[in-house]
Amino acid sequence: QVQLVESGGGLVQAGGSLRLSCAASGRAFGTLCMGWFRQAPGKEREFVGVINRSGDSTYYADSVKGRFTISRDNAKSTVYLQMSSLKPEDTAVYYCAASLVMHISRSDYADWGQGTQVTVSS
Repeated sequence: QVQLVESGGGLVQAGGSLRLSCAASGRAFGTLCMGWFRQAPGKEREFVGVINRSGDSTYYADSVKGRFTISRDNAKSTVYLQMSSLKPEDTAVYYCAASLVMHISRSDYADWGQGTQVTVSS
């Protein structure tokens, strides 16, 4: 089992940037693929992006491609979500999740963080 703790959320104006962090413990971080998801009020949790174990492969949802970047530091057991050119529709609670494979479906992730709120004002 993996324990995940997100941080870095907050309030930002449209067009601004924010970097989220997700610190992992409880399992060798280098064995895990890490996904980011988000959930807006009244909506289902949706896939944002995922990074492989070594950090040299990523995959993003079309809605964030070109604006968001996932990276990881295996020495620090931390994965990051750099968000740029933020839009009001990016407002959501952002979650990181761990899996052994690069999945895009939330049902394939067993371990989740508690989430961090990102609010983008217009």
